[in-house]
Amino acid sequence: MACFTAWVAEALVVFGVKKTIEKKHPTLSKKLTTLIYMLLSGSLLLMVEHIYHGEITYLYPFLTALKDPADTQVMLKEIVTVGGCMDLVMTALWAIYYKVFSFKKAIEVKA
Repeated sequence: MACFTAWVAEALVVFGVKKTIEKKHPTLSKKLTTLIYMLLSGSLLLMVEHIYHGEITYLYPFLTALKDPADTQVMLKEIVTVGGCMDLVMTALWAIYYKVFSFKKAIEVKA
């Protein structure tokens, strides 16, 4: 229903972290930029999917789950569980990507 909002929230947090450390750690700042792009592009794709399935409308309230209080509780639970799990998976994939990339780079330097 609104799991994409968890991705946007994480992207905002990572953006704040990036802004605070970009002077001290420029390489980590570039890596965090990649994570931000991954989160925002994934969130955009999830929004398109939710629009296609009619869970987001152009009329107020924009999320159809906000029309009924019972549906709102289900939506909030989905944001925390599904959106949170997708956040963790995306962040783990980002970390694995950079670990593999740095390992591959270290092997190329030795050779």
